[in-house]
Amino acid sequence: MEKPDTLNLFTSSSQVVVETPSHSSTARKSQNGGSSDAETLWARCLEIIRDNVSEQVFKTWFEQMRPSSWDGSLLTIDLPSHFFYEWLEEHYSPLIQKTIQKVLGAKAKLRYRVVVEGGSGSTPSTVTLPGGRPSNQQTIPFEQQAQSSATPFTPPAQQKPPAATHYPSFFNPRHTFENFIRGESNQLATSAAMAVADNPGGTRYNPLVVYGPTGLGKTHLVQAIGNRVLQRNRNAKVLYTNSEKFTMEYINAIQTNRVPEFTNFYRGVDVLIVDDIQFLGGKEKTQDQFFHTFNALHQAGKQVVLTSDKQPKDLADVDERLISRFQWGLAADIQPPDFETRMAILQQKAQEEGVDIPGDVIEYIARHVTSSVREIEGCLISLLAKITLDNRELTLDLAKEVVKSVTNSPNARQLTIEIIKQEVSTYYNQTIELLSAKTRKHEVVLARQMCMYLAKNLTQMSLKSIGMHFGGRDHTTVLHSCQQIANYIDTDRKIRQDVEYLKKALRS
Repeated sequence: MEKPDTLNLFTSSSQVVVETPSHSSTARKSQNGGSSDAETLWARCLEIIRDNVSEQVFKTWFEQMRPSSWDGSLLTIDLPSHFFYEWLEEHYSPLIQKTIQKVLGAKAKLRYRVVVEGGSGSTPSTVTLPGGRPSNQQTIPFEQQAQSSATPFTPPAQQKPPAATHYPSFFNPRHTFENFIRGESNQLATSAAMAVADNPGGTRYNPLVVYGPTGLGKTHLVQAIGNRVLQRNRNAKVLYTNSEKFTMEYINAIQTNRVPEFTNFYRGVDVLIVDDIQFLGGKEKTQDQFFHTFNALHQAGKQVVLTSDKQPKDLADVDERLISRFQWGLAADIQPPDFETRMAILQQKAQEEGVDIPGDVIEYIARHVTSSVREIEGCLISLLAKITLDNRELTLDLAKEVVKSVTNSPNARQLTIEIIKQEVSTYYNQTIELLSAKTRKHEVVLARQMCMYLAKNLTQMSLKSIGMHFGGRDHTTVLHSCQQIANYIDTDRKIRQDVEYLKKALRS
């Protein structure tokens, strides 16, 4: 039977500890024990941890940690993934450290292991990572490979391709398609992301660029791609990073004369996911490196997924060569969620928190917090905080108070298709439903064309995405509608006045 690879991770609890005599003596009694003693001691740790975290957090993280052994001074816990280790170190290291001190004593140490099955004919290896890293930092994948004391780095060109273990992906396990609320505002992006996740590198959506304003779920969606790929093939080399991190790693590679290793590392992945690609703007050398990395991956049939705050053609200070390659595949936008999607998001978040929120409260928040998913979640968190910390009663008046404090920010209102539809339908005295209907009545067609024209000129939505919001119409229909309104502006004074009025109303 093939022996698994073992990734050993030492936590910060192996550093500074406080002597607790009563519990220290208990731990020493189990000095010669093994897994049974580890289970007993870890069970006691879990009792303390359960009292200090929510039930959902406990089930998500701590129930999946498995005690492996206890030798009197070292407790070994098995984790299901490298991301698990990163998340625990970043969010729960102080709690775990204090608990270990209380149960095992001052001299006890805690070791994490991530067990990964080796591939066919692969040689087991052990990579040791130091614990106690600052909570706002993550292990740099490239640095992890190059500086590991247990497995000295050798450029992939001189050895077998690195195992998936060498590509820590840093995916949030909660960022899945199942947890992503799909609505009209993100339908195209979600469908494309699922297609890519099911067949990475095998669709026409390569690269897949997901763009839109901040806080709308772009990171959740692209991480859902990575999570699904790894779920279906645990040996896939899937790497999630962002443009700033890519830049810093490249600079470090230049300073340490290890650019070839950097290059081979990034060109060895199966799926490369890069967040916030707009921050490559103005960094000429990094853009050049990314250009060649992109080419190598694309030619090898590997999948590239990118996110941006604007569509590729509008990226500032980015080389035209890169922009043209970003446009090879599909650029799909995410817009602020419509009312129904906001309702669904609030209901799901309330369910996750285990709180029963009255329907009128959810509806009020959904109608008045419209700019982003992040803002909706922040509003809900503020509401729950006032209930639990201030002992306030959950009422509609409390919801209004919280919403007012949230929506006072200057970016609270961002233009959406829903807002445009509402403004135009009211102006032309038409129902919103008719705008997506198949009727050819002149007054309805005019209102629909006006909506499409305003959406194209006042938002960053693609023609295809705009068409999806009007009964699934083709992008050529949207283009024709925009051209019609442009012609009217030149020849029809009334239409020109309509456009000026509606633009002013929507921008106010």
